[in-house]
Amino acid sequence: MDTNADPLDALPDEQAAAAFRRLVRHLRHRHDAQNIDLMGLAGFCRNCLADWIRDAGYDGDKAAARELIHGMPADEWKATRQSPATQEQLDRMEASLQRNAAE
Repeated sequence: MDTNADPLDALPDEQAAAAFRRLVRHLRHRHDAQNIDLMGLAGFCRNCLADWIRDAGYDGDKAAARELIHGMPADEWKATRQSPATQEQLDRMEASLQRNAAE
């Protein structure tokens, strides 16, 4: 028995997929949670989710993956949902990304 196994790996794919879909739909609804703030706090954002589904084997290109996550083309999402980032937000994101490098 592997004592280093992550219990998350035992979660059935159906349940994991349902939780992922719920997360994405939640983020679609909560567009007030800006990507830059998500990056600054948690080190990931909607665009990361799009990259991760591509890493997991999604056949679409980057634009298609982002549209799937955003629920609309990324350019439309940026124009209607995204605010310009402040220097403070950019600094917080950079510090957060440094923590990701330790993974």
